[in-house]
Amino acid sequence: MIRRRDFITLLGGAAAAAWPVAARAQQIDRVRRIGVLMNIPADDPEAQSRMTAFVQELGQLGWIADRNVKINSRWSAADNERVRRYVAELVALVPDVIVANDSRTVAALIEATRTVPIVFPGLPDPVGAGFVNSLARPGGNVTGFLLYEYGMSGKWLELLKQIGPQTTRVGVIRDPTLAAAAGYFGVIQGAAPSVGVEVSPINVRDAGEIEHAVTAFARSPNGGLIVTGSALMVVHRDLIVALAARHRLPAVYPVRFFTSGGGLISYGPDRVDQWRRAAGYVDRILKGEKPADLPVQAPTKYELAINLRTARALGLDVPPSLLATADEVIE
Repeated sequence: MIRRRDFITLLGGAAAAAWPVAARAQQIDRVRRIGVLMNIPADDPEAQSRMTAFVQELGQLGWIADRNVKINSRWSAADNERVRRYVAELVALVPDVIVANDSRTVAALIEATRTVPIVFPGLPDPVGAGFVNSLARPGGNVTGFLLYEYGMSGKWLELLKQIGPQTTRVGVIRDPTLAAAAGYFGVIQGAAPSVGVEVSPINVRDAGEIEHAVTAFARSPNGGLIVTGSALMVVHRDLIVALAARHRLPAVYPVRFFTSGGGLISYGPDRVDQWRRAAGYVDRILKGEKPADLPVQAPTKYELAINLRTARALGLDVPPSLLATADEVIE
């Protein structure tokens, strides 16, 4: 297991070796400080991929870790108490900018500071959450990148019916404490009659509730799952994927790494790319631009991934048309 401090040091050393000579020669009048608060554990491979992309892109823009920029990282693992503690720690460091990647964390940061710039690499509805005034002109100390719009959840339902046509009952796994959970469910519920399914929310707050709720849902036949995006789902993704397999439930996930971990099918933005793009906004803020003037941007890359091994285990025949449009097919 890579310790947090060792991981950041490793990134700094590896990135410095790869940076162009011109970038390394860039002179900055003082060392800048960046706070990063990620909502998954430090030793999660996805966390490492995101951080690596972020640090490498900063390097390409001339910001060299431990030379002209200091990165202070915290990893909350979707624990609310850690979020509160780490927000206080990072704000107390008076950084030049803080990067945070979930709604609960951004809300806590806004409560703690209205002056430190905040960049989010992916949130579902920053306007509805009250984080920004509008996508075009955020207006405060917060900006960043959309995770996906609520309409995306209609695509998840469509994919579930394509890959599991026998599905007539759909359980939508969600964290009910998040405002976006209602938005996802509303779109899925509205689309359900057109594809002949009944939908019901599966509200969960921890691993125990996830196991109990999915087991109860699976007692009736012809069920399928849609897993909505949240830190809770990311942290407990192995459990969710295992439960879907155990109860033979076709399931659609919001991010590719669910599928690479054994999930059936996923559709959503390239999260690593969003962290890379977030580094571009950090660069612009460090060079004097204000979050209020940087528009919230939509994702540029969406990924459809299908796990054929899982499909075979569930006895599903993946339509050739679906395979032809997949960005990744896991054999």
